[in-house]
Amino acid sequence: MELRHLRYFVAVAEELHFGRAAERLSIVQPSLSQQIQQLEDELGFPLLYRTKRSVELTDAGKVFLVEAKRVLAQAQEAKRAAQRAYRGEVGRLVVGYISSSTYDLLPVMLRVYRERFPDVEVGLRELTSQEQVRALEEEHIHVGLLRLPISTPLLKVEVVRREPIVCVLPEGHPLARHERIAVPLLADEPFVLQSSHRGGGYYMQLMRLCLSSGFTPNVVQEVTEMHTIVSLVAAGMGVSLVPLSTRNIRSQGVVYRALEGPPALAEMAVAWPRNSRSALVQNFLDVARETVTSTQ
Repeated sequence: MELRHLRYFVAVAEELHFGRAAERLSIVQPSLSQQIQQLEDELGFPLLYRTKRSVELTDAGKVFLVEAKRVLAQAQEAKRAAQRAYRGEVGRLVVGYISSSTYDLLPVMLRVYRERFPDVEVGLRELTSQEQVRALEEEHIHVGLLRLPISTPLLKVEVVRREPIVCVLPEGHPLARHERIAVPLLADEPFVLQSSHRGGGYYMQLMRLCLSSGFTPNVVQEVTEMHTIVSLVAAGMGVSLVPLSTRNIRSQGVVYRALEGPPALAEMAVAWPRNSRSALVQNFLDVARETVTSTQ
C-alpha cells in the first residue's frame, strides 16, 4: 500500500464518482479504477459499492476514509517538518563563545538570529578559544565565536572583527597623559593578563608584541576574564593590552590609549567544522556576516 493509493481512494470517496475523481487527480479513469481495485485486493474487502449509476462507501470504506485522511495529513506534516529542518528553521544549535564577545558582537548576532529563526533552540557555552576548538572537533558545539589565531585543519574560520590592540591604564598613571603609547615604555610596568590557558593564541600574540619591542612583560597577575583585567587595572594592580572593544566594559578608574606604530590587530572569528553541511550553522554564519556588515 502506497500513499498514492490513499490519495486515489480519498478522491473517489469524496467525489463518489470515478470520472470526477480521475479528472481531479489528472489521471485516466481506467487507471484509477485499477488502482482502487488493487487497494481493495490488498485489504481483502471492498471499500466501495459500484453500480453503473452510483458509487457509495461501504461501512469499511467509511472507516478507512477517516484513517486514510489522517495518514495523508501526517505525511504532509512530516514533509513540512523535514522541509523546515532542511532550511535550518527548526532544531538545536549550540554556540560556543568567548566572554569578550558578549560585550557587543554576540548579543547582536543572537538577537537577529532568534528573530529570524524563532523555532530553533539555541544553546550557549562559554569556552576559551582553545576549548572551542576541541568542542568543535568533538562535535559538542556546532559553531564558535573565538579569538584568533588558532591552528587546526578540521575547522573553517571566518574573521568577523579586526580591531586594534590598545593599552589600558589606571587613570592616574603617568603614561595616561600620552595620546599614544610606545610599547617599549611598558617594559618596566607590571602586567595583568589573561592566563595563557584562557588567552590561547591571543596570549602568545601579546607576548610576541612585547618581545618585538625588546622586553618580556612582567606579569604580576593572570586572570580568566577581560572584565577582571579592567577591574584590576582600575585598582592599580598594573597595566594591560586589550582589544579595543574592551572599552565597552563600563569601569571607572581606567583609560585606554592607542599604541604607536603599525597597529597590532586582534581578530575575532566564527569557526565551524570543515565537513559541516548543517543549515542551522549556515544560517548562523549568514546572520554573523550581516551583523558584521551592519556594525562596521
